[in-house]
Amino acid sequence: MPMMTRDVLLEMELEEDDEEDGDIGNVPASKRPLMAPPTLPSSLALENLEQTIVSGFGSLESQQDFRTPEFEEFNGKPDSLYFNDGQRRIDFVLVYEDESRKETNKKGSNEKQRRKRQAYESNLICDGLQLEATRSLVDDKLVFVKVHAPWEVLCTYAEIMHIKLPLKPNDLKTRSSAFDNFNWFTKLLQVDESIIKPEQEFFTAPFEKNRMNDFYIQDRDTFFNPATRSRIVYFILSRIMYQVRDNVKKFGINKLVSSGIYKAAFPLHDCNFSSPSEDLSCPNERYLLYREWAHPRSIYKKQPLDLIRKYYGEKIGIYFAWLGYYTQMLLLAAIVGVACFLYGYFTQNNCTWSKEVCDPDIGGQIIMCPQCDNECPFWSLNVTCESSKKLCIFDSFGTLVFAVFMGVWVTLFLEFWKRRQAELEYEWDTVELQQEEQARPEYEARCTHVVINEITQEEERVPFTTWGKCIRVTLCASAVFFWILLIIASVIGIIVYRLSVFVIFSVNLRKISNGTDPIQKYVTPQMATSITASLISFIIIMILNTIYEKVAIMITNFELPRTQTDYENSLTMKMFLFQFVNYYSSCFYIAFFKGKFVGYPGDPVYWLGKYRNEECDPGGCLFELTTQLIIIMGGKAIWNNIQEVLLPWVMNVFGRCHTVSGAEKIIPRWEQDYHLQPMGKLGLFYEYLEMIIQFGFVTLFVASFPLAPLLALVNNILEIRVDAWKLTTQYRRMVPEKAQDIGAWQPIMQGIAILAVVTNAMIIAFTSDMIPRLVYYWSFSIPPYGDHQDYTMEGYINISLSIFNTADFKSRVKESPYAGSKYDTCRYRDFRYPPGHQQEYKHNIYYWHVIAAKLAFIIVMEHIIYSVKFFISYAIPDVSKSTKSKIKREKYLTQKLLHENHLKDMTKNIGVIAEKMIGAAVENSLRPKSD
Repeated sequence: MPMMTRDVLLEMELEEDDEEDGDIGNVPASKRPLMAPPTLPSSLALENLEQTIVSGFGSLESQQDFRTPEFEEFNGKPDSLYFNDGQRRIDFVLVYEDESRKETNKKGSNEKQRRKRQAYESNLICDGLQLEATRSLVDDKLVFVKVHAPWEVLCTYAEIMHIKLPLKPNDLKTRSSAFDNFNWFTKLLQVDESIIKPEQEFFTAPFEKNRMNDFYIQDRDTFFNPATRSRIVYFILSRIMYQVRDNVKKFGINKLVSSGIYKAAFPLHDCNFSSPSEDLSCPNERYLLYREWAHPRSIYKKQPLDLIRKYYGEKIGIYFAWLGYYTQMLLLAAIVGVACFLYGYFTQNNCTWSKEVCDPDIGGQIIMCPQCDNECPFWSLNVTCESSKKLCIFDSFGTLVFAVFMGVWVTLFLEFWKRRQAELEYEWDTVELQQEEQARPEYEARCTHVVINEITQEEERVPFTTWGKCIRVTLCASAVFFWILLIIASVIGIIVYRLSVFVIFSVNLRKISNGTDPIQKYVTPQMATSITASLISFIIIMILNTIYEKVAIMITNFELPRTQTDYENSLTMKMFLFQFVNYYSSCFYIAFFKGKFVGYPGDPVYWLGKYRNEECDPGGCLFELTTQLIIIMGGKAIWNNIQEVLLPWVMNVFGRCHTVSGAEKIIPRWEQDYHLQPMGKLGLFYEYLEMIIQFGFVTLFVASFPLAPLLALVNNILEIRVDAWKLTTQYRRMVPEKAQDIGAWQPIMQGIAILAVVTNAMIIAFTSDMIPRLVYYWSFSIPPYGDHQDYTMEGYINISLSIFNTADFKSRVKESPYAGSKYDTCRYRDFRYPPGHQQEYKHNIYYWHVIAAKLAFIIVMEHIIYSVKFFISYAIPDVSKSTKSKIKREKYLTQKLLHENHLKDMTKNIGVIAEKMIGAAVENSLRPKSD
């Protein structure tokens, strides 16, 4: 039989437009990188190829030369994780819909899909994988292809992927806790070790087939754990080709799934989450995770991080480790925040300026100027009585203390997390992970240009030249900038809404209330505008999130990062930049722009030349900022929980509604998992993004809302268990992935921590009314307000409201609607000279004192907090001394072990050679000499 290469076999097979398969792998075969896809040793490949090749070149319809899996009947064991022979473990499952049983008129398209799938499965077999197909018990159109990787394949690809595997048991990794002396307390929080047994630790090294005897192989069936087996098989599935046409290669299971040739591809859960498997050899890790981690009764227990890492991989394990650590640190912030809130709550009755606002003889006698043109009426200051009382809770001395504390807290959190992360790198053996990472198949498919490596001085292939890379970076940056401008445009739209609707509320609310207390007391035009604008802003944020998600993915795909880590980091920066502007822009507007550039009643400032700028309440915009934070944080938490809990549950219910009642007991494991929801490649990305946005709210604007850490703490406690419940009950098992750290999220948090110092200092200085009150208290509150020299806040409201003569109104119409008003003067929030003064309506000396105090406060607060932050960062090393010693010790012992084994092999070989040489010499000496 003539031998043919795999490329020739595939090139015979397909005739199809390139548009059907998108852009993955559309590269001339002559320019494909040599390293992708990696192949098995030639002997194994040829042995399998001989069984799949037929002589001659037939037509598309007549060719039946692909080797496909045999169909097997289900053996009736629903918990089985093996082929029907009960020996070969199922490492992956592929699901497709049989075209021959579809009721469709697209026969040509179905035939092309069938031939692609046959080519793909044939190449899987050629690469050494073993396949077994089984039809669905519920829907006979569905076919489940079970994939098994034999020992030889696992060893070959473990070496290609540089997977670290055990050399010998490690007795160095002893973990101790500072709370070991409090066993009576910590025992309640720890996972029961009799249920989830601690994992045995090993010295590890990258696997090499020629040094197989050095590794700790007691049982070939368990040497590669299920997570590692699935990772290896997925690596193979992602690089196997299914079409070659006109020197263009297309490959990868991801493209086959996205194009509908396969319905799904996933590794199996090991058992049902609600009950252990009937198979005594099954470890029941899914059941243990649900019982000790995801179940509501375990909400107070620590997370079984080692089992999470073993079952789902390091990438998911490091996420839950970070989320758990963040939640623990929030406990301290929440306690301090509640204490500051209670301080403000219990001291609000001592708030002198609020009493003056509510006093009928003071606030009731102060008439405020209209806040818009033509329509808005004059109003009495005491209508803001309730909001001023609430403002006293948040705008107190405790807010200043809490803002300084949070500046230090965020630094402690980040520094201690780095230490914890370093410990996990050691414990989970990911210290040198970066050396293991492979290029993405999409990147490899585009490598068409040959360049000289500056280090090795050897040729290597890259996807584009330096100029091509510059062009792509420029286009990507331009696209990001364009979409950020669109977000800013939406924010401007919200501002225009606020400016226009305020006039409506100012007129209509007073008409509805007609002077009655209940409405005027609790619903002011400012409050109604703020609440409705916040709700509309939240809705727009949710809509834009969906759009920007797709845009960010498209831009990142065009950018073409090399590795999966590079891809995720690039996408992370883009998505966070979008979300930062989307979520925080309205808060920045209220905190730093609203009420800052309004002019005065006789000469107001107009937005876009049409809308008069908004003004803050007499007490400032701090309470409005608090309202905005509560609505966005609360609404976001509710919406995310609906998405994360309700939607997957409903989808799974609908997915199983066509199954027979009670049939789950006889449905095999792979079919049960198929009816679960796919997690998606970026599933964990959105979990990180959700928490980082929350981290921003907790740190950036915490001076306006001390209860934000408490809300975040409650949300995170639930979030951990909700995410655990999703993973264990509602989603298919994800392909385990390695991860060394939390990636680009770490520098993002560090950037937020630095920015938070500035924002909180500016909120206290410019958004709250604390600095003007302190200036008044220390500089202006002197007699005649009393017969003694004690400082007091009495009279602050009077000095903080300037006087305006109603005869000086400049209307935008020919005749002022306020001409002939019954009020000769009105008051407005600013520090200006009164009418009749030689510098009337210009800023007075008190204004400049306040500005100087605000700037001085920002500079002093920033320098103090930054000094403390940098000192903490310097004093706390990223890796503890004990962890460094353990890493060096393990590396030394591993090298020593490998070196000793190598010396033993050399000594043994030298001994054998010496024996042969001595034997040959003796034989020659005994041989009689010829004449």
